[in-house]
Parts: sequence; C-alpha cells; structure tokens
Amino acid sequence: MNCLRLSILTCIAALVLASGCAQPAGTLFQPLKEPLRWPAPPEAPRVQYVGQLTNSADLKPAVPFMKSVNRTMFGEEPTQSLLTPYAVCTDNKDRLFIADSNAQLIHVLNLKTRAYTQWKPTGGKQFTQPVGIAYDRPTARLLVADSIGGAIFVFDDHGKFTAEIGRGVLQRPCGLAVDGASMIFVADVAAHQVVMLNPHGDVVKRIGHRGEGLGEFNYPTNVAVDHVGRLYVSDSLNFRVQQFGRDLKPIRQIGRKGDMPGYFAQPKGLAIDRDNHLYVIDSQFEAVQIFDDRGELLLSFGEEGEGPGQFWLPTVISIDDRNRIWIADSYNRRIQVFDYLPEGKS
Repeated sequence: MNCLRLSILTCIAALVLASGCAQPAGTLFQPLKEPLRWPAPPEAPRVQYVGQLTNSADLKPAVPFMKSVNRTMFGEEPTQSLLTPYAVCTDNKDRLFIADSNAQLIHVLNLKTRAYTQWKPTGGKQFTQPVGIAYDRPTARLLVADSIGGAIFVFDDHGKFTAEIGRGVLQRPCGLAVDGASMIFVADVAAHQVVMLNPHGDVVKRIGHRGEGLGEFNYPTNVAVDHVGRLYVSDSLNFRVQQFGRDLKPIRQIGRKGDMPGYFAQPKGLAIDRDNHLYVIDSQFEAVQIFDDRGELLLSFGEEGEGPGQFWLPTVISIDDRNRIWIADSYNRRIQVFDYLPEGKS
C-alpha cells in the first residue's frame, strides 16, 4: 500500500510539473482598456483609477511547485473576503491594513510578498466594531479604534496585540490620526469632541463640545493631520469639515449642507495628499471632493454604482507617501485604488 501511495503521489507530481502549474506572482492591478481619469480631457488628469481589492486571492501570489501539488491533490485554499471594509491605511511601505467592522478583524495585505494575514486582539480581548485605523510610523505600531468597545487597540509591527488605551476616557471612538510626534487624535462621536492623546494613551487635550459654531461639533466622525501639522475634522452632522491650526485653534470651516459641488450631505473620511490637498468622502453623494488648504474646491470624482470609480457607502480614505489613494468602498465590499497625479506627473 505504501508503495502504491508513493507511486500515486509521484505520478501527480509529474503531472503538475509537466503542466507547468507552478506560477509566478500575477499582476496586482490589471489596467483598464481605457484609462479612467479625473477631470475629463482636455484638462490635465489629477486622479487615475488603478484597481480594486476584494479578497486574499486578489493578491495573486506566486504558486510554488509543492503548493501546486497540494492544490491538485486537496483543492484550493479558502479565500478570505472583505465583509464590511470600513477603514484603511498603509505603513507607507508595502502593507495595507483594512479594518473590517462586521468581520471584527484587521485584514493585512502585503503587496510586495503577496502574503495575507489577519490581526485580532488576544488575551481575552476582542474587537466589537473596529471602525478607525492609523499606522504610527515613529513607533511602528498599528492603532485600531473600536467604537462599540470604547477603546483603541494597539498592535506592534508584527501583529502582536500589545495594549489597549482610551478605555474609560473615550465614549465612542471613530476616526484616528497620528502626527509626526506620535500624538493621537481621536474623533469621539458620542462626546462631540476630538480627543488628543499622548503615545501612552493619556489625555492631553479635549477639543470642542456639541454645537454649531466654529470649534464646536455635531457627531464628528473622522480626523486627518496635514504635513504642516494642521488638524482637519469631519463634523458630519454639521455637514462640514473644520480646519484647526497647529495650536488647535479653529481656522475655518470647509463646506456646508447642500447638494452642489463644495457642499456636503454626509462627510466622513478625510485624507491629505503630499501637496496638502484635502480629500473628503461624502457617503451619501458616493463621491470624493478635493479642496486646497484654504477650502477651495478643486475637483470631485465618483458616483453611485458598482463599477470602477463608483461607490456604495464609501467610508474612509487614506493616501500614502507614493500618492496612492485607498478608499474603503464598504457596501461594495472592496478597497478601490487610485493614484494622485501631481502637476507634471500625469
């Protein structure tokens, strides 16, 4: 029997080898036949569609010979799909982190090695609804805001759960941002505040209270810090974004309630590109609007739908140092990927 089993395995391996089933890594994002860019010609493009990620198979990893043998014998490995991708960020190198709120985990996609892993708290801790995520480069750690859990979970660079901060301090943490000094800014939706924490999780400052005036909030959901230290807050039910200086004093509001360009219905995710342009996701308009740092509208892109450049309740946006734009298109269960094309780079 052992000889027969060995003979069968040898035959299968020979068939796999003969058929060339070992495969190199595939192309991560297949270009469209016709590039999708904004604004439309004849204007110079500033945003270009790249592709999408919906599951672990989209990484298209290389398939070594022995793995091909295993697949031939035992079938394909299960694919890990995105359920409700709510927040996204990168480590500004090769890894993409996706907070999946209903799956209650973090998907980690290594775009270089094409490896897929999942991160979760350990030691009796667990996610309830992870909706905010930020990578702190100076300390090489990942921060995840759990809105129902009322805390921020901290992971080291290898995915080890190391700490829980903010419990008892935060009511309903949502969006996160980290500045160059590892100071943490948290949009606390239920408190109608932005809470500033030091790297250890101690409260440094509370910004705002409920209201409609400048510096006041009505259910703030997301935050971002630009490259000169200014803070932006998505003041969602005041239908605006507020800009604060490095001293955290309010400077201006951007947008107001309405359905025209430059207005908002449900502003959520915020991101800043390398030229300090502000990107604002409007979940109800299914679009992204781009402003300069004075609040002047520059461009918008996106519409309702399931195709490339279309959205269904997008939530959070992130822009890495390579000008790549990552958008959590939550109800389409995918991450859409775009490039920012600075002047002279299009």
